[in-house]
Amino acid sequence: MSALTVDHMTANGHEWDGLVRIWQETDAPEGCKVEIIEGIVTVSPAPAYRHNVIAARIQRRLYSVIPDDWEVFQTQAIAVPSRLGMFIPDLVVAPLQENPETDNYLPASLAELVVEVTSQSNGRHDRVTKPAAYATAGIPLYLLVDRWAPGGPTVTLYGEPKGDVYRVLSAVKFGDPIKLPEPFGITIDTAEFPAE
Repeated sequence: MSALTVDHMTANGHEWDGLVRIWQETDAPEGCKVEIIEGIVTVSPAPAYRHNVIAARIQRRLYSVIPDDWEVFQTQAIAVPSRLGMFIPDLVVAPLQENPETDNYLPASLAELVVEVTSQSNGRHDRVTKPAAYATAGIPLYLLVDRWAPGGPTVTLYGEPKGDVYRVLSAVKFGDPIKLPEPFGITIDTAEFPAE
């Protein structure tokens, strides 16, 4: 992962606007993910095959339960300006927007669920930085599929955001089912996830 450091001297909206402009203008190789994480524009390589298989299996389950006016997005950027963050989760579930403010990103507060599948190089962001930003934005549910967790592959469901902290609602090892509460009301069989 490479990072482009941006001057954070301004204390107003110009800082965020400048970061977004740099984010929009970053010329990364096709398939790479460009995000703003804690005020730093980062470029990470395209996810690996197993990573994508996990995201696709979760996406398939979500389509069976979401309302027709919601969507599951794979490459949708969501903005958390208060945390200097522009994130592209592996999956975002959000209501469709008839007249979005911009085509480039959605306010994170519109998301009902975000899903991150860790890669070996981004585990810290997915475990620490992103949940704090997602909680700050008030996203009701955050599902972390951590193939590289120190204790072995796990899936953790976070909810009930307060400030920049989530409560752990459930945590399972790969192979065990995990239930997403309403408005989803589904159980995801993690035995379908490739662990390696």
